[in-house]
Amino acid sequence: MQGVGGALLVPGSLAIISASFNEERRGQAIGTWSAFTAITAGVGPVMGGWLVEHISWRAVFFINAPLALVVLAIASLRVPESRADDENKRLDWRGAGLATVGLGALVYGLIESSRSGFGHPLILAGLAVGVLSLTAFLVVEARSDNPMLPLTLFHSRDFNGANLMTLFLYTALGGAIFFVPLNLIQVQGYSATAAGAAWLPFILIMFFLSRWSGGLIKTYGAKLPLVTGPLIAGLGYALFIFPGVGGTYWTTFFPAVVVLGLGMAVSVAPLTTTVMNAVGQDKAGVASGVNNAVSRIGGLLGIAVLGIAIQHAFNHKLDRRLAPLRLAPGVQRAIDEQRTRLAGAELPSGVDDQTRAALREAINESFVFGFRVVMMIAVGLALASALSAFILIEGKVVSSRSARQPVTNG
Repeated sequence: MQGVGGALLVPGSLAIISASFNEERRGQAIGTWSAFTAITAGVGPVMGGWLVEHISWRAVFFINAPLALVVLAIASLRVPESRADDENKRLDWRGAGLATVGLGALVYGLIESSRSGFGHPLILAGLAVGVLSLTAFLVVEARSDNPMLPLTLFHSRDFNGANLMTLFLYTALGGAIFFVPLNLIQVQGYSATAAGAAWLPFILIMFFLSRWSGGLIKTYGAKLPLVTGPLIAGLGYALFIFPGVGGTYWTTFFPAVVVLGLGMAVSVAPLTTTVMNAVGQDKAGVASGVNNAVSRIGGLLGIAVLGIAIQHAFNHKLDRRLAPLRLAPGVQRAIDEQRTRLAGAELPSGVDDQTRAALREAINESFVFGFRVVMMIAVGLALASALSAFILIEGKVVSSRSARQPVTNG
């Protein structure tokens, strides 16, 4: 239900911005939108971590109720209505169903493959259903009179380039957002609240720089920020490779979080603005929905695909670290049963303190090794994002002559 609500809110909010601001001012408006998205995303993990620690995980979900009431009041009082002339259309239920089944089955197969292996019948079935459903989705959309995803959108090089960038950039970011807290909590010994607070520099940089970066298109065009931003983000991912086990936050993870925040701040608002400017105003909601879906798919792939990578790297390193310990068969079996939990693996009972310490060190070092592999892949994804922008995104500067009066009502 929360997913349905989010799907209705995010594309609609950007469509309202597109209808209310001309092309010259739209970049800064989207930058402001990105800034407030970032600050709420930063407050959420910190507040959620505190509630989990001191009350219950259930308390996390109560946050949404008062916020929803505030949003309803703002929407009814302050948000203007705008609609296209040809709104007497039916929803594309077939396309929505095929997309949901296809993405769900594909992600299920990828995530569970780390536990059961790609040869497991359920995994093969999930991947097959995912591929077939997504193929059928494209066929249905090509033949539909009112498709959920108009394939004509992809005639625009800017639209294609921005979405390809989004896929690469958010796959890397999804992996970082998922695996950095695991590292902080399971290996470095941070509390849930502290692990959430570790991302605050990232969030604050996004908040304070997003409006500025949204205006870069007006001055420099889209290509320069969309090439530069992912390159800076790639440097941030590279800095995550260096921390080992231990050390203070300020000398280990803080520099990486700051540089990654700078890279994403330079990228996100121009990227979203490029998507919105690549289509007509009547397609702004659809374009925003597509880009939002691509970013969510990237986030899921960041967990699923990079999860496979970290699992294999972790197992490889752990085998090498455990070999000299010559563990008893029962202890070895107990460790093997815990491998999918990575650094959260529970140590078997009945081992002496020296062996216990050696096992914990081996598990932690193996996780750090896998984490570094994930960050190296993230560097590659950031570079691929920059290359996509360099090849596909046009570098034209928005002219003030493109200004037009904002739409205030439908």
